[in-house]
Amino acid sequence: MKAGGTSQHRNGTDFARTRAQTARLAGREIDGVALTWVDNSGITRVKAVPAGRLAAAVEHGVGMSPVFDVFLLDDSITDSTYVGGPDGDLRLHPDLDRLTELAAQPGWAWAPADRYDQEGHPHPCCQRQFARRMTEAAREAGFDVRMGFETEWVVVRQTEHSAGADSEPAYATAGPAYGMTRLVDLSGYLADLLRTFQAQGVDVMQLHPEYAAGQLEVSVAPADPVTTADLAVLVRETVRAVTLRHGLVPVFAPVAAAGAVGNGRHLHTSLWHEGRNLCRDGDGAAGMTPTAEAFFAGVLRELPALMAIGAPCAASYLRLQPSHWAGAYHCWGVENREAALRFIPGPSDDPCTANGEVKCFDAAANPYLVTGCVIAAGLAGVHDALSLPAPVAGDPARQHGTERLPSSLTEALKHFQDSTVLRTALGDPLFEAVAAVRRAEAELFAETSPQDLAAAVRHAY
Repeated sequence: MKAGGTSQHRNGTDFARTRAQTARLAGREIDGVALTWVDNSGITRVKAVPAGRLAAAVEHGVGMSPVFDVFLLDDSITDSTYVGGPDGDLRLHPDLDRLTELAAQPGWAWAPADRYDQEGHPHPCCQRQFARRMTEAAREAGFDVRMGFETEWVVVRQTEHSAGADSEPAYATAGPAYGMTRLVDLSGYLADLLRTFQAQGVDVMQLHPEYAAGQLEVSVAPADPVTTADLAVLVRETVRAVTLRHGLVPVFAPVAAAGAVGNGRHLHTSLWHEGRNLCRDGDGAAGMTPTAEAFFAGVLRELPALMAIGAPCAASYLRLQPSHWAGAYHCWGVENREAALRFIPGPSDDPCTANGEVKCFDAAANPYLVTGCVIAAGLAGVHDALSLPAPVAGDPARQHGTERLPSSLTEALKHFQDSTVLRTALGDPLFEAVAAVRRAEAELFAETSPQDLAAAVRHAY
């Protein structure tokens, strides 16, 4: 069950309807509502309220500290120019447009939250509102952006409490990549997952075994960028709940083990104007319209800096290895799964499917930062009327002259700090908070071996 609502429920707006929503939750035997936001290290944080207090939470918000903008993935805290220290308070305001009964967690509902200060002004570091601003900026430029995430995870039978850093995870299935054996091994679990998604109104396009050992992937239907980021949160927590219910453990980290193929969370993007997909039937590269080509050229230009957003963990760079379908090279290609930016023309009889896929991102990323920053990069490309270079065919690792993307978080951070496009879009407070978290996490793991790094982040997300 998904409950509808308006997108701005503050200062008494539609308060009577909010009370009706609260009464409906009580009738559904919902006891609590989890209000989530995602911090700059990619961790989903939560405040929960009794269902009977949802109306008050919508009206007045729920308190939380701004210091979470400089939390690291191990729950240590850094600081930045604008954020840090124990002082201050913010208010979490749940968005009832996304209020969802959690089918795998009886008695619970969920809603993502926007963050405001005590006077009701938007918090400058609120990543969800940043994604909304970029979505509106695209509309002002004359097109709508549709996005969709593919989420990968590895299913194991034991947690790190029973397996050391040098131990291979106990994968829940030994079936081959993309193999029917894997689906049969886990058919009850996967059927339960599909039922749960359906009950929550999540439109699943595909669910299948993936390339890495014990790995699965789910793709959901494209939506506007803020909804897409919301769905990334809901999908991961739904997978977690169903997996644990089956006595298994999901691993969303960039790698489950050092040297293994990792988990990505690829982002698909298409541009639309008055019902037309601008990614096809044009006279630009690979049949794109000039607007779509310029947008993706802007994304490609900013990819080294975007790595600090979409591959934000030190362990992300254990995943980004050549010839692993991870998108380790700074190039684009038509249906090229080794290119960081893969363009998908789609079948000729389905105009909706043409899109660009960023393959070098993973689920350690804050999805609101990812969607917002990709739009910002694309809009800069449209503004500058950029063109794409020649596409790369084949494995770029075997071609002279194709550059690697950053191979470490420290290198990605340097590109990020040099990006005027991302600084302008994010604003100084959010930009500096992101940079501070990346710098601190790079230092945290600077002397850590690949095996220990993989183990340290395996269950962080």
